[in-house]
Amino acid sequence: MTTASVNGISIGYDDEGTSDDVLVLVHGHPFDRTMWRPQVEHFSTNGWRVIAADLRGYGETTVVPGSTPLDVFAADIAGLLDHLGIRKVVLGGLSMGGQIVMEFARTFPERLRGLILAATFAQAETEDGRRNRNDMADRLLREGMSGYATEVKWKMVAPHNPEVGEFVAGLMHDAPPEGAAAALRGRAERPDYTETLTGITVPTLVIVGSDDEYTPVSAAEYMSERVPGSTLVVVDGAAHMPNLERPALFNKAVEDLLAQT
Repeated sequence: MTTASVNGISIGYDDEGTSDDVLVLVHGHPFDRTMWRPQVEHFSTNGWRVIAADLRGYGETTVVPGSTPLDVFAADIAGLLDHLGIRKVVLGGLSMGGQIVMEFARTFPERLRGLILAATFAQAETEDGRRNRNDMADRLLREGMSGYATEVKWKMVAPHNPEVGEFVAGLMHDAPPEGAAAALRGRAERPDYTETLTGITVPTLVIVGSDDEYTPVSAAEYMSERVPGSTLVVVDGAAHMPNLERPALFNKAVEDLLAQT
């Protein structure tokens, strides 16, 4: 494991490949950087330097209880890039990671060469959504991760991918409840990124699974229609984790994006 001291915390991350072309991948909730293993392995051996870090509160990065807003996650990514001496990157994220990517695009647009928005959505949280996220945060602190992980496994992954489902369930079971709860409370207060999308000027891939219950195809269409010149890819037979469920199709879509940057 490699670690870096950034913004008062210790960040665990993978950094593979030696190219000057850098791809940074941001995991979702409640996972860690190992969800990107198929992409780290593929792109680091095909001409890219690939960085995947554990967000604060997850994996091998410092757990900070309370509430972690999306701008804090984005600042951590910028801080890690500063630590590594990296100026511009292609930045991709899935689900919550995609919202962190949009926050990064809002705050640090000059640092981007390209964007990947996977299984995510841009609108602000609703009143019901805020209440539900805070209620879930309370539950995770009270009960731990296991019940939640069991309940949502086959929403995260389509049932015809049992091995992937078990892997994803393991990630959720292992997530620190305090970190997951802090992220939920932060996401409950997220802004609307629609205006950010309209101002994006770098090549952008919007990608979603055809069977995703959390971020349906309509949410991806909403984003793609607003990002000038973006590409929309729907991964057939995948749910919320298309990078793991259909890695070859996911990687091909990312390859096409990288060729534009």
